[in-house]
Amino acid sequence: QVQLVESGGGLVQAGGSLRLSCAASGRIFGFSGVGWFRQSPGKDREVVVVESWSGGRTYWLDSVKGRFTFSRDNAKNMVFLQMFSLKPDDTAVYYCAASSSPITIGPSATFDYRGRGTPVTVSS
Repeated sequence: QVQLVESGGGLVQAGGSLRLSCAASGRIFGFSGVGWFRQSPGKDREVVVVESWSGGRTYWLDSVKGRFTFSRDNAKNMVFLQMFSLKPDDTAVYYCAASSSPITIGPSATFDYRGRGTPVTVSS
């Protein structure tokens, strides 16, 4: 089994920054892709970023391009989402997710595993 545990969410004012972390454990070898998605009440799930495990392909949600960065520490089995210039529309629960089955690197990416999520609230 795979366990993903997110941390780093919280309350921040518009224009502020947050760094989300995700620690992976278990049978994590053989992933096809990893990323973050978010969910807020009344809105469809949005894939924020998804990257192929090889790192060759990456998809970004248009509304966060240039404001968020994604990084990985493979040695520590961790991934990060650094968020800058946060806006109220970024308010959501953010989930770290990964897949070991074939994955679409795009907005319709589906994941085999996800964490419990970490809430991000951006006040105006």
